[in-house]
Amino acid sequence: MAWFDAFERTVALRYLRSRRQEGFISVIAWFSLGGIALGVATLIIVMAVMNGFRAELLGRILGLNGHLTVYGQGVPLEDWEGVAARIRALPDIVDAAALVEGQVMATANNVASGALVRGLAPADMARRTLIVSNIKSGSLAEFAGDDAAMIGARMAQRMGLGIGDRITLISPQGNVTAFGTMPRLRAFRVAAIFEVGMFEYDNSFVFLPIEAAQIFFRQEGQATGIEVFVKDPQRVWLARNGILQAAGQPVRAYDWQQANSSFFNAVQVERNVMFLILTLIILVAAFNIVSSLIMLVKDKTRDIAILRTMGASSGSVLRIFLMAGTAIGVLGTLGGLCLGLMFNANIESIRQLLQAMTGTQLFSPEVYFLAQLPSKSDPREVVEVVAMALGLSFLATIYPAWRAARLDPVEALRYE
Repeated sequence: MAWFDAFERTVALRYLRSRRQEGFISVIAWFSLGGIALGVATLIIVMAVMNGFRAELLGRILGLNGHLTVYGQGVPLEDWEGVAARIRALPDIVDAAALVEGQVMATANNVASGALVRGLAPADMARRTLIVSNIKSGSLAEFAGDDAAMIGARMAQRMGLGIGDRITLISPQGNVTAFGTMPRLRAFRVAAIFEVGMFEYDNSFVFLPIEAAQIFFRQEGQATGIEVFVKDPQRVWLARNGILQAAGQPVRAYDWQQANSSFFNAVQVERNVMFLILTLIILVAAFNIVSSLIMLVKDKTRDIAILRTMGASSGSVLRIFLMAGTAIGVLGTLGGLCLGLMFNANIESIRQLLQAMTGTQLFSPEVYFLAQLPSKSDPREVVEVVAMALGLSFLATIYPAWRAARLDPVEALRYE
């Protein structure tokens, strides 16, 4: 039996080798192998990029914003220090920090654009690891007083600002005068510049000490809301009821899933569509296996008949062609797996190389929100892709192998 298995493997391998009269069949087989490898590699790369894109965005969104924000019912929070302390004492809460938030027009050096101002206490800002660890110039120690501001790197670059320069903020909530409502404006000193790697935040966020923000927005002794960080952001809804009760006054809670639901739903839909489209590449390559094996069976009709007359069973012939077709799928899948994993491990270096060669920006932060191309391979998804490719390759070999096995040797030799 062992000899017979070796015999089957030897014949299957011989059939896969190209000889002059069957070179075209071998070309189709090589194209099938290449198509499967390309499909598997592309699918692994795209899934890793989509996973990395979601993980990077989620990390930056949750690093800069609270997992859940508590707002007053149509009015600012009065006892914000007490509310924050009570929420912070809950078992599932990591941190709770009061903030004063408002939309403004930021201007400097004749450049103006909309911006979002957030007022945070310096002690609370020190616990924002994403921001503090990405301060490119200046220092957190300077983030104090009533005229300090921390801005993003892209805003600083666009407005030509550096440490110590002044940025003017204009609030739409103006001062009422005899001549009408006049916009309220004030210049702040740039104390630090951060770069978290997400274009929207680096381009439009301005942080002020909470006292300065309260004065600027005329909310002395008040806070717009309280940002809450929980232990498990994916299960933030479990802490909602406890937070609402601990507040001790009418409030409403708005979590990160509600704030970004449309965005992450769009990412998930795009990911599913890309998976479906790229699976078609593997499916097309599997059809190529079918065609190449059918042509191989037709070309080897006389050889099959001779094998049958020499004592080879129909099951042996079936296994020979199953091995021949499956070998194409296995080699293509393994090649695609290695190519995809190597590409994912060096994807940012490859992007930089292609940018240098073409002179074009392949991953614009203004479009994709992130400054670097992310990649995060999920072992479960990689196994699923490999299993799907191997399964389709095996299914593609069944019909040609079945045709070869049921070939009548007498009829085959009669017509040869």
